[in-house]
Amino acid sequence: MTILDEIAAKTRERIAEQKKRVPLKEIKEKAENRNTQADFPFERALKQEGISFICEVKKASPSKGLIAPDFPYVRIAEEYEAAGAAAISCLTEPYYFQGQDAYLKEIADAVSIPVLRKDFTVDVYMIYEAKLLGASAVLLICAILSDEELKEYVETAHRLGLSALIEAHTEEEVRRALACGGRVIGVNNRDLKTFTVDIATSIRLRELVPPEFVYVSESGVRGADDIARLYENGTDAVLVGETLMRAEDKAAMLRELRGGCGRREAQCQK
Repeated sequence: MTILDEIAAKTRERIAEQKKRVPLKEIKEKAENRNTQADFPFERALKQEGISFICEVKKASPSKGLIAPDFPYVRIAEEYEAAGAAAISCLTEPYYFQGQDAYLKEIADAVSIPVLRKDFTVDVYMIYEAKLLGASAVLLICAILSDEELKEYVETAHRLGLSALIEAHTEEEVRRALACGGRVIGVNNRDLKTFTVDIATSIRLRELVPPEFVYVSESGVRGADDIARLYENGTDAVLVGETLMRAEDKAAMLRELRGGCGRREAQCQK
């Protein structure tokens, strides 16, 4: 069993317990009664001119352990927004990433830019949860979902006014992501089975994704040179986590990364 399989199994246990407290029927009714954002703000934010930055709020990870002992998550999200982030990614997985649903809810209430619920979605229940927590988008990982689940979860998300970031790592997973009805395709440069990172993964797979889809490069961005390579390759957005979380001055680091778009007379998102 890989670490990804382990996390997915633990998430299924977690959701089974939550269903005992709040049944699916109840959470579904509450989510469907919430106002729907018909314009899909997450996608709109990522379609802006130049590279858009999805900045992650993350306390820990299985590969790096504790990343942020001091974790003023709302202030971090506000710093990202002030520095020009297009969207926020918030970890809610509690066992391996030390995330909490409360982090997402408080961040979504505090910022005006869209927030992605970063979790290991293994049940449609989690999409209804995301809606109630104030998310604008959910993450769907091809490696832990069947084609039928991907299609059902994308349709559920869209019906609720949520975008779905469909995450792939291989050519076959990109093809599955394109076929399930999603409009935002992310390629994770980190292999979630081995945790090795190579930014060339999203560069190599870019050509498989037609221009009408939003293309996101996830993980592995270390500096402005990486951003320059991704911009040159036609990437629409990048999701940056550890590099920003470890920076003492997160706004300055984001400005430095955005500067990579100007290396070849490109224009970064303002």
